[in-house]
Amino acid sequence: MFTKRTEKEGTGGGAVTTTTQRPVVGAGEAASRRPLPGAAASASVVGGELSIKGNLESRGEVQIDGAIDGDVHAMRIVVGEAAHITGNLLAEDVVVRGAVAGSIRGKKVTLEAASHVEGDIFHRMLTIERGAFFEGRSRRVEDPAAVPRPS
Repeated sequence: MFTKRTEKEGTGGGAVTTTTQRPVVGAGEAASRRPLPGAAASASVVGGELSIKGNLESRGEVQIDGAIDGDVHAMRIVVGEAAHITGNLLAEDVVVRGAVAGSIRGKKVTLEAASHVEGDIFHRMLTIERGAFFEGRSRRVEDPAAVPRPS
């Protein structure tokens, strides 16, 4: 998937050329995977074949394509179309394409067309695309992280 090749030119240890190949990502995917300022350049990925029971915490971005039974706390959370999360989400930026049963707390929350959310959303900015399923309450708050975690 990723390759890095370094070549030395000339015999005297001259210039160094580095070539890096990256996977091709569609325009929609590239925008949704864009790291936030101060976040790590690459996301931690919970693959489609992975199921986690317990809480997940990260200081960077988390891309979830599998199943999580527990809370997720990160700088940025992207819930893939095949993902199923039973628990609460807390992040600066939350993008949902899959299924979430639990509350979402984030400064910027986006429910894309394929999303299925059952739970309350506490946000500063909320975007809901046509076709998204949302059953719950939406509350605009100045600091979503300060809202107490539901029991």
